[in-house]
Amino acid sequence: MDYAEIARQVIQNVGGKDNIRSAAHCATRLRLQLKDNDLRNEEAISNIEGVKGVFLTQSQFQIIFGSGTVNLVFAEVQKQLGTEEKSQEEPEEKQGNPLQRFVKMLSDIFVPIIPAIVAGGLLMGINNILTSDLFGGQSLIEAYPQWAGLAAAVNLFASAPFTFLPVLIGFSAARKFGGNPYLGAAMGMIMVHPDLMSAYQIGIADPPVWNIFGLAIPAIGYQGTVLPVLAVSWILANIEKRLHKVTPSWLDNLTTPLISILATSFLTFIFVGPVLREAGNLLASGITWTYNTLGALGGALFGLVYAPITLTGMHHSFIAIETQLIADSATTGGSFIFSTASMNNVAQGAAVLAVLMLTKNDKMKSICSASGISALLGITEPAMFGVTLKLKYPFYAAIIGSGAGSAWLAGTHVLAQALGAAGLPGFISMKPADYPNFAIGILISMGVSFLLTVVFWKKYRLGEQEAPSKAAPEPSVSSDTAASEAETEPEPAKAADETVTETFYNPVKGQMLPISKANDPAFASKALGEGCAVNPEDSTICAPCDGTISLIFPTRHAVGITSSSGIDVLIHAGIDTVKLEGQGFEALVETGASVKQGQPILKMDVEFVRSKGYDPQVMLLLPQVPQEQVTALEENQADTSTPALIVRRPA
Repeated sequence: MDYAEIARQVIQNVGGKDNIRSAAHCATRLRLQLKDNDLRNEEAISNIEGVKGVFLTQSQFQIIFGSGTVNLVFAEVQKQLGTEEKSQEEPEEKQGNPLQRFVKMLSDIFVPIIPAIVAGGLLMGINNILTSDLFGGQSLIEAYPQWAGLAAAVNLFASAPFTFLPVLIGFSAARKFGGNPYLGAAMGMIMVHPDLMSAYQIGIADPPVWNIFGLAIPAIGYQGTVLPVLAVSWILANIEKRLHKVTPSWLDNLTTPLISILATSFLTFIFVGPVLREAGNLLASGITWTYNTLGALGGALFGLVYAPITLTGMHHSFIAIETQLIADSATTGGSFIFSTASMNNVAQGAAVLAVLMLTKNDKMKSICSASGISALLGITEPAMFGVTLKLKYPFYAAIIGSGAGSAWLAGTHVLAQALGAAGLPGFISMKPADYPNFAIGILISMGVSFLLTVVFWKKYRLGEQEAPSKAAPEPSVSSDTAASEAETEPEPAKAADETVTETFYNPVKGQMLPISKANDPAFASKALGEGCAVNPEDSTICAPCDGTISLIFPTRHAVGITSSSGIDVLIHAGIDTVKLEGQGFEALVETGASVKQGQPILKMDVEFVRSKGYDPQVMLLLPQVPQEQVTALEENQADTSTPALIVRRPA
């Protein structure tokens, strides 16, 4: 895979270097903040090698590459942009409601430290295998005493990331809050200093006490805690930033770190730490109590909503709770969140594998084979955005399967003892005694999801929405098997030099113009493909051909259609109307719906668009078809039964 070439194509198809405000990445996705989202070409990007899906959320354009690949692509993007890597830190833009911003903040803090936590979690799993009774009441190290040293070493390696968790969080959180990350790490070290009584000994021994000016301060550590170190990092960063503003430059490097650490440390041990330690304990205990009280019903409900929560990104906020549950597993028993995530992931994987078995579309098969295995191993974004969500019904099957498997785990009290890869590798994070019930849960999730996908596929005839063509570039959308009414009727055998003709009709009543006369230079230059422009006289925009709705932009100002022969069509309503954020637009169809030529698919309030200062001109584009194969008909007054574009291509 040529990552430099992939990066070049990505940059080119999002409008070039000048259109990229910033670039970042998470575990699976390349995240781009674009100056003008209208300039991106989602169809072209979907066809780039390695791309598993694309979507726009809260003005951020995200391209799914999958774990590992995204890091390599991101590095090349940074090289070609000529900018320094900023890890996974994204620009501070106050977009979304307060809850969304809070969830994004947690995501930005925890995503960079996930590899360390996962490594510790998997090592815990190995330690469980070495020390648990697996063979006739004996553990491996009891059966083979010479392995005792190995078990002790692995246990130390496994516990380190959790024992010193405040150091990791302190570094990441201080950087996120705009402070010095090394001061954040130092603050984390203070919170787990060996001279403090370990947090795991609370209630077992009396802590040492500092008597400072008559104030007795318990010297207790914060091993395995999350909320206290998040708050402490925020306080530290804000003290540091304010000191930088008021301290003379010749004193800044000397006094700012000193005062920041000193003030934050006393606040931590006197007030912030004790309060938030208790809040974290209550939160973890409360969630665990609710889950345990509702039993199988609670598991089913959480399993059912886990995938929709993942779509919002809120699942990243679970990391804080989950870490607390596992760090305090002696009290909580472990984490049901990891167990539920495993059921969700294998259910998504099973649904995709069912589609792989049923589909006749070569492009879809390619997407399914990669994303299905990825989901079973713990990464579901390619499966959801590339397959199940686009086809809709497999997504429903997957969440039902997830609910069924999670209900079994809740009913049998299967809890994770460590973090790791949620999915088939999740066994290593469970107690060996729970392996049978965990395996049954996986079989239930996968079986229900797979069978329901097959049922939905046949009931809703999902196979009829796709053509067995390799030409369909949208990974998540199929083409209708019925030929367009305007196509020439296929012959039993065609000569090699014979051509196929397909007609695309005017999408809206009004004055039809060649695309070169469009009022937007980007369209007029044909950079987005050959087509036509229409000055609309009506609010209803219709399908220019038979096919399948491949995408509806979040702002509803643009619709993609894959024709029955596999040609991608883009209808763009208005110029710069993305800035209206959906106002004045109404989608009349859903993604994945089959449509007929002349069927209304979109409404645009033309007068409203004009009143806001935007041009309502409508573009009909064929972004993937070579321009020499397209004939645009002459300028004229047209309605939706008027031919606009004719494609002639080899049979």
